[in-house]
Amino acid sequence: MVCIRQATVDDLMQMQRCNLLCLPENYQMKYYMYHILSWPQLLYVAEDYDGSIVGYVLAKMEEDSAECHGHITSLAVARTHRKLGLATRLMSATHAAMQEVFGADYVSLHVRVTNRVAFHLYTRTLGYEIHDRDAKYYANGEDAYEMRRWFKPKADKAKAAAAAAADSKDGAKAAAQPAAA
Repeated sequence: MVCIRQATVDDLMQMQRCNLLCLPENYQMKYYMYHILSWPQLLYVAEDYDGSIVGYVLAKMEEDSAECHGHITSLAVARTHRKLGLATRLMSATHAAMQEVFGADYVSLHVRVTNRVAFHLYTRTLGYEIHDRDAKYYANGEDAYEMRRWFKPKADKAKAAAAAAADSKDGAKAAAQPAAA
């Protein structure tokens, strides 16, 4: 039995080990520490019955953007535990936290254009769409798809932006009018 739970600092070594075994993109321990200290609500692990970490999602909130959105830094599941729905469960947990805790409008991620299995997971299972193609994104020169999944319908986002613009215009008009004596 594998359970999905929020990651703790004690999980970071096993998360890094899982990353090293599963992915060509690897991170130093300080990068994991940065994520868990900054966004502890967004890191989840898949823990096997014996306490070993067999999958994880490393995520963050993008702070330098006009729109509130999350970003999936890394997702990995051990080969021995694939095809069990763990990646979907990990992503669902972090998606929910992004919305509930931070009010995210959408989440983004990058995936190698040649990674058909991950692309299928993101598009068909999790509802991501291609937003852009980033040339030579990876260290080996391979391109990446920048993908997004909207939590709030784009139409609602456009309405909210229009309402905010109208409110700011009304506020500017009121401030420009002299007060009645």
